Amino acid sequence: MASHSQHKHPWFLLSVFLILLLSEQWIMQPEARLHTRHLKFSPKKLFVFGDSYADTGNIRRGVSKVWKEPYGTTFPGKPAGRFSDGRVITDYIAKYLKLKSPLPYGMLKEHPHHVKYGINFAFGGTGVFNTLVPGPNMTTQIEQFESLINYNVFNKSDLADSVALVSLAGNDYSNFLATYGSINGISSFVGLVVNQTAVNILRIHKLGVKKIALTSLPPLGCVPEITASSSYRACNDTYNILVSIHNSCLLDAVEKLNGESKKNSSFVMLNLYESFLSVLNDTKRQNSSRMEKTFRPCCAGVSSEYSCGSVDDKQVKKYRVCQDPRASFFWDTVHPTQAGWHAVYNRLRNTSDLRQLHY
Repeated sequence: MASHSQHKHPWFLLSVFLILLLSEQWIMQPEARLHTRHLKFSPKKLFVFGDSYADTGNIRRGVSKVWKEPYGTTFPGKPAGRFSDGRVITDYIAKYLKLKSPLPYGMLKEHPHHVKYGINFAFGGTGVFNTLVPGPNMTTQIEQFESLINYNVFNKSDLADSVALVSLAGNDYSNFLATYGSINGISSFVGLVVNQTAVNILRIHKLGVKKIALTSLPPLGCVPEITASSSYRACNDTYNILVSIHNSCLLDAVEKLNGESKKNSSFVMLNLYESFLSVLNDTKRQNSSRMEKTFRPCCAGVSSEYSCGSVDDKQVKKYRVCQDPRASFFWDTVHPTQAGWHAVYNRLRNTSDLRQLHY
């Protein structure tokens, strides 16, 4: 028995040695080694720029209905400056990064020390350029950010361990249509919007932010404001074609910036277009889905004269709210519900888009 055991012993040791080797990163497949190494980046701060899809309270009280009922009924249980019944994309990106949603810039004077998780500069209704809303456009938002850096609110280490979220929801194009009354000449305007967006995100990167996540335009032809003309039955293809052109040009710009960057994944594009469509198509196909009224807003005015949150001179409500916001993708005529944003976030999480923020 002793002789037999000694004969097997070297092979046993070799097997153990091989098992130990297989557990080491340096003999993993190249993709696995890359993934493990990249996951070492854990952002400590989130800086947010853009519009109402990302705004968590920058628009002033008294200026917008988002500070009045029924906004915020799902979260935090009262109006809090978000364009939804609850959480928006910013909150879910922060959650993914294991951070708390950053403080809105407009609340910095009240809470000057609450900058641990970053700052949110996004302002509802604004765009890359000036819009009908007299708020800070994206260039001004970046100037606000740079000012905080100059005042040493954030140092180089803070910026190196951070991610920026840049939201584009189409306000520049809404402003174009409102100004000119048609889409004539809008193709050249797309180029201007995309070029300025590229300038903006490159500037954020040069200020020291390691990763910039940029949203594509969502399918604007599917928002209730547009689908109302078809009794909320179908998306408008004309609008969505325009959106697709914008997104294609923007993707080209992002890929060019990554090609010029020392690290080829500094700029990440989050595909809201496909994520929105995926959720909307699923809700149309599945009769058992809780979001049964795909294009119809949960909260809307009692007539075309009013909108979600409207009241008359006697403070009588002039809007209706659906029984369960969790069953609706859209909250008002433009913005998703918390449930809608959560579904979109789940689609993004199942792609490589969000994972790139950890590389």
